[in-house]
Amino acid sequence: MDWKKRAIEIIIPRIGWALAWCIYLLNRNKFYFDDSVKDDNVVLAFWHGEMLMMPFLYRKLRKKPNVFIISSNHFDGGLIAKMCELFGFRAIRGSTGSSSNKGGVRVLVQSISALKDGADIGIALDGPRGPYHHVADGVIMMSQKTGKKISICRVMPSRYYEFGTWDRFRLPLPFGKICYYMHEGFVLDSALSLQEAREIIKKRIENT
Repeated sequence: MDWKKRAIEIIIPRIGWALAWCIYLLNRNKFYFDDSVKDDNVVLAFWHGEMLMMPFLYRKLRKKPNVFIISSNHFDGGLIAKMCELFGFRAIRGSTGSSSNKGGVRVLVQSISALKDGADIGIALDGPRGPYHHVADGVIMMSQKTGKKISICRVMPSRYYEFGTWDRFRLPLPFGKICYYMHEGFVLDSALSLQEAREIIKKRIENT
């Protein structure tokens, strides 16, 4: 079984990378950036179900990638991490769904250190396992501990297939239009409770 697992770890990320490029090349792609995210490193927050095409949004922001993607320690998280590496990104493995577990604390420490060193962080707002469109703790803690801005990032395809997974993963279809958004950055005050900060993020998302 080990050789099968290793084969999957080699093949699947490359298939995902190639698929993403095919989708990109077979669609009209429009990019929209707020100027507030261009001059400093930032926490790039997105929904798990929209993550496939996110690398193209980041590639438009930075000519030279300097970003860590948070991916879970699960096997599928490893596949995502390896696919991101093919785009020139780095990964921090673990879950930030809750700030109360040891793994979550470790990931937060590494992420905060990376932000302070000038790197961007890419993180799914709803964590590695959901629930669907629930804002997890990690993105909140990163902004509060570093004073770095959060930018809500969206990928909106005109044509897509939506899977029946917990994250309602969207696979863009060819010959349509994909709009990529990196919205105005904002900082969460360190005095806010997790719930207060979560409500602010939710309001920002509603306005995207």
